Amino acid sequence: MEEKAILGLYFAREEQAIRETDRKFGNLCRRIAWNILGCREDVEECVNDTWLAVWNRIPPERPDCLGAYLGRIVRNLAVSRYRKKHTQKRYMPIEVLLSELEECIPDSKRLEDEIDGRLLTAYIRDWLDALPKEDRVLFVRRYWYGDSVQTLAAEFFRSGAQMAQKMLSLRRKLKIYLEAKGVEVP
Repeated sequence: MEEKAILGLYFAREEQAIRETDRKFGNLCRRIAWNILGCREDVEECVNDTWLAVWNRIPPERPDCLGAYLGRIVRNLAVSRYRKKHTQKRYMPIEVLLSELEECIPDSKRLEDEIDGRLLTAYIRDWLDALPKEDRVLFVRRYWYGDSVQTLAAEFFRSGAQMAQKMLSLRRKLKIYLEAKGVEVP
């Protein structure tokens, strides 16, 4: 079923909307949650919470891209669940993933004082659009979907060290780009 038809079901308040959403986007949402949580039970709870959140938000919201909308919700829910479960533990995979981006993305408290979050999003989108396709795919797969460096290395026929270096290079380029736009980064 197409996204427009699924959105139509939500606006008609048809419960079939949830089944169709799961059929079309369930694997994507589970993959995002799995890469962050790594626990089947937590993943299923997170995906179910996503379906509830979408049911409660549509209507009135009408997302332009349902897949991206769902991806954002499930990712935010998974990160929140992860943080609740691991408040005292450090250096877990998601902590490493988030800490990698800290060097080139300003922290949210300072961000409110310096720049509107939407402007930062636009800068990052523009930066991603200017990248070669492979670099853009690597960055999004690592920092949005949470794929491990080892997984990316295997899929792109590189060693783990080469892929880690590539990701470091991309983060440095993003930092330089944001600084050139006037964003104060750590």
